[in-house]
Amino acid sequence: MNTVTPNLVELRDLKVAFDGVQVLHGIDLDVGHGEAVGLVGESGCGKSVTWLAALGLLPGKASVTGSIRLEGDELSAAPRPTLEKVRGKRIAMIFQDPSSSLNPVLRIGRQLTEALTIHRGLTGESAKAEALRLMDLVGIPDPRRRFDQFAHEFSGGQCQRLMIAMALAGEPELLIADEPTTALDATIQAQILDLLVQLRSETGMALVFISHDLGAVSQVCERVCVMYAGRIVEQGSVDQLFGAPRHPYTRGLFDAIPRLDGPRQRLVPIPGTVPNPKELPRGCAFSPRCRHATQFCLTNKPRLLLQPDGRSLACTNPIEAGREGAVQAKILEEAIR
Repeated sequence: MNTVTPNLVELRDLKVAFDGVQVLHGIDLDVGHGEAVGLVGESGCGKSVTWLAALGLLPGKASVTGSIRLEGDELSAAPRPTLEKVRGKRIAMIFQDPSSSLNPVLRIGRQLTEALTIHRGLTGESAKAEALRLMDLVGIPDPRRRFDQFAHEFSGGQCQRLMIAMALAGEPELLIADEPTTALDATIQAQILDLLVQLRSETGMALVFISHDLGAVSQVCERVCVMYAGRIVEQGSVDQLFGAPRHPYTRGLFDAIPRLDGPRQRLVPIPGTVPNPKELPRGCAFSPRCRHATQFCLTNKPRLLLQPDGRSLACTNPIEAGREGAVQAKILEEAIR
């Protein structure tokens, strides 16, 4: 039964395992109506898996447990017909590589009208008119002429715009953008980000933005979740995390951003790599790479706890906020600008 909830989506204790190896370790995450939430972290941290699990898009060998609620309706272990009414219609997803997501042997117009028929019941001229409107909305020039072209006749940026148009075909309440700018050059990236901001403003939809690009996240999102080794380790507003990151991993991500002004300086990389899910450390998963780790960190797993400033943090030895944070905020502002 649908219950009144202030959140559009609520994930509770979401866990995922592949062939008995756990890769998500209890994700708790809310997305409010019309909110833009960013997920950041290195490859292999579980950002994409979180939302593929929520939509029931993982392969059969995956074991998914926990609660996935859409406006109070439980989606975990829901039958396929129920999930099919949600995918594309209420929650849409843009995948990383648009060229592999578009069918190379079907004309673009056919793919767009098919999505409109499935999700909104439009057919014939009504479907074509709406498809042309969506192509124009996402900035495809001369949509009427290009309606009957194939995917290979569009540039990479235009293919990404077409994927966004297909995602909008169902008028979703939540759009999940999984690294939508990864394969694009800087100019096209900026155009896609501006488009996402504009569409969210015009439609009122919520947005989950998955990215490695902290600058892009700051431009698009209001709240950020930092993931590491299948867990959320820090969560807060953009101002909080960019102004004074408190988890050593979050701080490490910012320290690796090159400065665009001033003298050239060596970047400060995070040593090591994300651990293999089969060989996670006994305590904090980040402790082998952390300059702030203590003996306690090596043997105890920190829980994600609410902090006095409103953020959530999973660290037993966090970076203290203070003057250092204010100085870092200025550096980050200049680097990301």
